[in-house]
Amino acid sequence: MKKETHPQYYPKAKVICACGNTFETGSTEAELKVELCSACHPFYTGKQKLVDTARRVEKFEAKVKAKNVVSKDKKGKKVKKAKRAEARAKKEVVVKTKDIKKIAQVKLSKK
Repeated sequence: MKKETHPQYYPKAKVICACGNTFETGSTEAELKVELCSACHPFYTGKQKLVDTARRVEKFEAKVKAKNVVSKDKKGKKVKKAKRAEARAKKEVVVKTKDIKKIAQVKLSKK
C-alpha cells in the first residue's frame, strides 16, 4: 500500500449527537457531530420529531390550505363555456338583406 494516499483511520472515533448521546465508531475523522442518532431518530424510537429549521412544514400546510380556499371559489372550464354559450344563444341576430329597390333590416330571434 502506498504511503500518504489514504487518510488516517481512527478506530475509536467519537460521535456526538445533538440530543447528547455519544458513542464510538471507526472513521477517518477523530470526532463527528451529528443531528440524529439511533437514540433520537423517529424510526428507532417510534416518536414523531420534525427537524424543521426553515419552517418548511408550516409553509407547505399554509399553501395547501390556501389552495383549498381558492379552489372553492373557482369555476371549471365546462361551467364557463356553458355560461358563454347561453349568453350567445340569448343574443338577437340581425341579418341585412339587399333588395333592388330598398334595404331592409330583418330581425331574427332564436327560440
